[in-house]
This record gives sequence, structure tokens and C-alpha cells, in this order.
Amino acid sequence: MAGDTTRDRILQVAGPLFAERGFEEVTVREICERARANVAAVNYYFGGKEQLYVETLSQVCARRPDEQIVRQWPPGTPVAQKLRHYIRSVLQHLLGGSAESWEVRLMMREIIKPTEAGREFLREHFRRGFEHLLEILDEILPPDMPQHRRHQTALSILGQCVYYRAASRVLPLLLAEDELKQYFGVEQLAEHITQFSLAALGLSDPLAALNSAGQTRRSSGQKC
Repeated sequence: MAGDTTRDRILQVAGPLFAERGFEEVTVREICERARANVAAVNYYFGGKEQLYVETLSQVCARRPDEQIVRQWPPGTPVAQKLRHYIRSVLQHLLGGSAESWEVRLMMREIIKPTEAGREFLREHFRRGFEHLLEILDEILPPDMPQHRRHQTALSILGQCVYYRAASRVLPLLLAEDELKQYFGVEQLAEHITQFSLAALGLSDPLAALNSAGQTRRSSGQKC
């Protein structure tokens, strides 16, 4: 409800609390105290704590819509272009904002340790993007490939993307700051993951045959 400041205050308080401590640990009383609202306000506006949590997730997803991931392609668009766009969009969702923002922390918490309250909502939210990736892969994979192999292939691609978000605090311990800034941004990672995936799918040269710019090495008489 636009203009209902009590409802808005509850949402503004609940999101960061859920992100910091998780759904189970945060109480309705604590939320209402911080929002300067009556303890009955959560039931009145949302129908309970679970519905408040789902509404918080819904607002986060609305701020980071998936229209960039799911799109209609003109006829004849190369499948590599579709895959590259998909991967870049996923990385933009995961890495494009501040890694310390409560919205990112809440989504990562829910992905890594799903709650019963958020499971069904996020299942529907992620299903659309996952099915779109499968549609792209269906242009590459053999038509008789078993369903579980299709799913494993799609999840292998998504897993590469999610790793860079999950390991965001570990990478500075492993890599120099200059290297991180130059080669581990959204654009650079999108290109690497795309090249890696296309090579694994047999649609491009092996990575060993690519130079630092991602182009095929051309040396006479030498096979890479």
C-alpha cells in the first residue's frame, strides 16, 4: 500500500534483520519495536511473519528483475550469443551491486540455506530463468540426452556464476588486488565462463588454444 508508512517501516526494518540473522532468529516483536509499530501490525498488514518474509523477498526480486535474463531473440541469433547474454545477466544480478548490501546477503542466505517460508516463492522466481537456460542448451545438447544430464549441464554453468559471489571474501586472500580489478569484473567473468562452457560443450576451441584475449592462437605448424 503506497503511502502506508507503518507498513513501509516494517518492510524497511525486516529486510536488513532477516539478512543479518535469518528468518528463524528474528522475532515479530523485535521488528515492530524497531519499526515503531504495534506488535499486531505484522499480522494486520502481512498476515504473519512468514508472509512478511515472502514480501521482503518479493521486493528484493522486484528491484532486481529478471527481464534481462529472459528475452525474446530474433530468428537466427547464434546460440553462443544467447548463452553469453544469459551468463552476463546472472553475474550482473550476483555481483553488480554491493556485496555487502542487505538485499544481496538476504538472497544468498536464502539460496545457500533455504527456509520453508521462502522456498516456494524462490522456486517460482528462479524456475523461469532456469528454464530459459535449458531452452538455450537445447539448441546445443543432443535431443536424446537424459533430463538429469540436461539439468547437470545447466547447473554446472550456473555454479560457476554463483561461486564468484559465494567466494567474494576468499578471492582477495588468493589473488592480487590488481588482478581482481582487471580480470574479475562482471564483463571479464562473463566472457571467461562463456568461453569455458562453450569449450566444454564442443562449440569452441579448447581453452588451451586461446590467448589472453580469448582469441584462437594462430601459429603455423603448431597445434595447441
